[in-house]
Amino acid sequence: FENFPVKFRCRSVLAFTTLSISVFTPAAERIRFILGEDDSGPPPPQLFTELDELLSVDGHEMEWKETARWIKFEEKVEKGGERWSKPHVATLSLHSLFQLKNCIEKGTIKLDMEANSLQQIVEIITDSQIESGQLKADLKEMVMYTLLRKHRHQTKKSNLRSLADIGKSVSSASPYIQSSFPNTAFSCFRNILFSHKILLSSFQTLNNKFMKKVPRDAEASNVLVGEVDFLDSPFVAFVRLQQSVMLGGLTEVPVPTRFLFILLGPKGKAKSYHEIGRAIATLMSDEVFHDIAYKAKGRGDLLAGIDEFLDEVIVLPPGEWDPDIRIEPPKSIPSADKRYLQYTTALHPGGGGGGHAVGDELKFTGRFCGGLVLDVKRKLPFYASDFYDALNIQSLSAILFIYLGTVTNAITFGGLLGDATDNIFVGTALAGAVFCLFAGQPLTILSSTGPVLVFERLLFNFSKDNQFDYLEFRLWIGLWSAFLCLVLVATDASFLVQYFTRFTEEGFSALISFIFIYDAFKKMLKLAHYHPINTDFNMDLVTQYGCHCSPPDGETMTERRRQSDRKQHLNATWASLTRSECLEWGGQLVGSACEYVPDITLMSFILFFGTYTCSMGLKKFKTSRFFPTTVRKLISDFAIILAILIFCGVDALVGVDTPKLIVPSEFKPTSPNRGWFVPPFGGNPWWVYLASLLPALLVTILLFMDQQITAVIVNRKEHKLKKGAGYHLDLFWVSVLMIVCSFMGLPWYVAATVISIAHIDSLKMETETSAPGEQPKFLGVREQRVTGTMVFILTGLSVFMAPILKFIPMPVLYGVFLYMGVASLNGVQFMDRLQLLLMPAKHQPDLIYLRHVPLRRVHFFTFIRVLCLALLWVLKSTVAAIIFPVMILALVAVRKAMDYVFSQHDLSYLDDVMPEKDKKKKEDEKKKKKKKGSIDSDMNDVKNISESRLSLCLWCCLVSWSVWINNPLLTDNTSLITICCNFVCAVCINKVNMQSEWTLFTFLVLVFSCMIHSKCLSFIKIT
Repeated sequence: FENFPVKFRCRSVLAFTTLSISVFTPAAERIRFILGEDDSGPPPPQLFTELDELLSVDGHEMEWKETARWIKFEEKVEKGGERWSKPHVATLSLHSLFQLKNCIEKGTIKLDMEANSLQQIVEIITDSQIESGQLKADLKEMVMYTLLRKHRHQTKKSNLRSLADIGKSVSSASPYIQSSFPNTAFSCFRNILFSHKILLSSFQTLNNKFMKKVPRDAEASNVLVGEVDFLDSPFVAFVRLQQSVMLGGLTEVPVPTRFLFILLGPKGKAKSYHEIGRAIATLMSDEVFHDIAYKAKGRGDLLAGIDEFLDEVIVLPPGEWDPDIRIEPPKSIPSADKRYLQYTTALHPGGGGGGHAVGDELKFTGRFCGGLVLDVKRKLPFYASDFYDALNIQSLSAILFIYLGTVTNAITFGGLLGDATDNIFVGTALAGAVFCLFAGQPLTILSSTGPVLVFERLLFNFSKDNQFDYLEFRLWIGLWSAFLCLVLVATDASFLVQYFTRFTEEGFSALISFIFIYDAFKKMLKLAHYHPINTDFNMDLVTQYGCHCSPPDGETMTERRRQSDRKQHLNATWASLTRSECLEWGGQLVGSACEYVPDITLMSFILFFGTYTCSMGLKKFKTSRFFPTTVRKLISDFAIILAILIFCGVDALVGVDTPKLIVPSEFKPTSPNRGWFVPPFGGNPWWVYLASLLPALLVTILLFMDQQITAVIVNRKEHKLKKGAGYHLDLFWVSVLMIVCSFMGLPWYVAATVISIAHIDSLKMETETSAPGEQPKFLGVREQRVTGTMVFILTGLSVFMAPILKFIPMPVLYGVFLYMGVASLNGVQFMDRLQLLLMPAKHQPDLIYLRHVPLRRVHFFTFIRVLCLALLWVLKSTVAAIIFPVMILALVAVRKAMDYVFSQHDLSYLDDVMPEKDKKKKEDEKKKKKKKGSIDSDMNDVKNISESRLSLCLWCCLVSWSVWINNPLLTDNTSLITICCNFVCAVCINKVNMQSEWTLFTFLVLVFSCMIHSKCLSFIKIT
């Protein structure tokens, strides 16, 4: 052996290893060797499996009839013979699997056979069995004649008739069919090949719709089973062709055949043969056995694959389950990765404590503008594809949906600045279009967010109270803030995004979603205030209702007309004036019916809830059972647009004068006293330009947090984005646009969380072809720049579409607003955990964190998030909203403080940015691995107690100090006493040996007590 060259020695060792495995090692080791081979080629194609049985047609001749088929799930031909069954999970008898294993052990196995036709395949098989003594030579012609019989497939009725006609024509032209067996093999093969040619000519018309369900580049696996009267022992063969070959009409769909399983046996065991055929067909549709069948090198590999399948089989007791019941396919098919993991040596680590993996997008380069340069290099190769990737009907639905959402958002938030919708529309169009064209993540939608506009309103009130020029003061704040943002871009500060865990992301996104929902209802209630419901209307008193216009103080119309220079209504009297004319001329409305208004509020609420309900229903329509898949998908893509059109039509038919969308009819600044450019000097004292740096710090924190948290949510792994992120590039363009908007007096724009999530949802892609019974798989998001750019171009052109947009009722747009707020909460773990509070333990879903984290810890984690969300909401709604940006940043600090309360083991399941399904997958994989040693993660995560107590004390003092700073009325010794008391309380809390969660609970209560105490002192000081 040592005298052989190295390459021959390696091959000998490999051969010896293979031989030893096949003889001495168990099936698992054999599969480990098969699946562990390094195969650099493409993965094996998917299989379409068809089961044909040898049956009698109308009691006369025998032919192969299709009875079942598989791609993922089994479909049977119903006994009526006119239709396919619904796809269902194939339930096999354990006995049929053992019989199949016995067939593989004793039958003929031909792997990598070179053949080009069914006749050639059958001839090779029969010759092989004759050589091995399994088949008598005089039975060869009968076996070949049987296997080459005509195949009848289950298709449409019209196609069945054509096949029957073809069969009749072939029968009349082939006299051998009238006899039981042919006289010569040559005449048999000649006529059968002629029949196959005729079938092949009509093959293109068969089952075109089902062909869409077959995966691209799929291959076929044909299973032929039947009983004959000329065999005494079963004729079994398993064939794998070296190259897939089209075998004429053997397969229902035009797919080349790679595998062929044949079972012919004596009479009287048809049911057994049928179950064996179902067993091998189900095995071929199994992912693991499918790969083994493609890579097998001999009979032993196939037997090992069957043993592996048997290891995973679950047996149902016969008395507790009816085998006739068909099991519906699951909504999510379990992955075969957990089975593959048994046969690989690579370790898959579990989830960490949240956060984001440090890739190129979040890497700290240490160079000036290093991250910005990397973002440009990363996005530049995809710039051209960002335009032609939008060539899809789905992009049109996304444009219309996001456009209406953006317009509604502009009108709703525009009211916070005195209904300055002119500026809102112009600014939205300018900032949004530039951002979508040049930013790193064009799927992000810029808009005027609630926190930014609240800050601007507080700034406006502050300027008014101190007699500052608001626009000039705002200009300098914007310039300072843009400068600070550019500094953050140049220093790669966006790498801090990796510390934004799910706790921070979902806390912020939930807050913005609740703001959307709250504003939608707030607008509707405001509408109800202007148009109250007529609750005092009495039908019995309708004869007494009336209203007329009377002159003021007994003044006549003639006298009033003399005092007015108007020439209208020269012949009118007070009684003939309309309500608006009466009030315009200074008249008085007299009568019990003067306050009557039509039921605008009720109609508005019908439109509001109707639009929301219709949008939700149509969006889920693609999972319904009505209409073909293409129609369902089209309706789902245009769900929001259809809902708006439907209820705009309802509003027009009913005719109630509901409030309509009002847009400006021309481009102009909101205030007539200024132009498009805000002068930077002359309106305020010089020291204001420097003092603007202080509020600019708060704006910078708000913009950075709002922009980057939204970017993190958009770039989540579960969205499967392929073109990368651009955190530094996004912030750069937000800074540049902030300078432009500040000089033009336009609102500041930043990433809008809810609208960006809606944009992502409207562009999600799924597999176009999915196996019958299989849910479409999520492929990713259509990444492009066209939809966002077109949305903002349409927003700018809205002033020219005012004649059309004026027919859209505002309650309909508020319904879209509500839909976006609710839809953005889907898939948020925070909402799932809120529902757990109301569920008994036995009805709770099988969530991965419930398997490993005690329920009380889960509820406590939820309580902390609710408390933080409530605190943010209170701050947003009070005068303290000026420190709202700092409190958003404090979410990161609160998450860091949880390291002292929860173990890293708990946090890895409660606060993780990975999708839930990926975590479940890893959990199932872990169950199959034997780990060496003990897992002591909890011990490694225990922190120093003294450090925890010190941190808690410092937090209490910091909160007390911040409350004191933000309450200028507390300038006496009372405030200092408050700080000292809080410090003493914190020390006392830490001295008590309590559970960590109660320590943090007491700390949070202490924070609220500090705020309440300070507010009370403020009130006492004022009074």
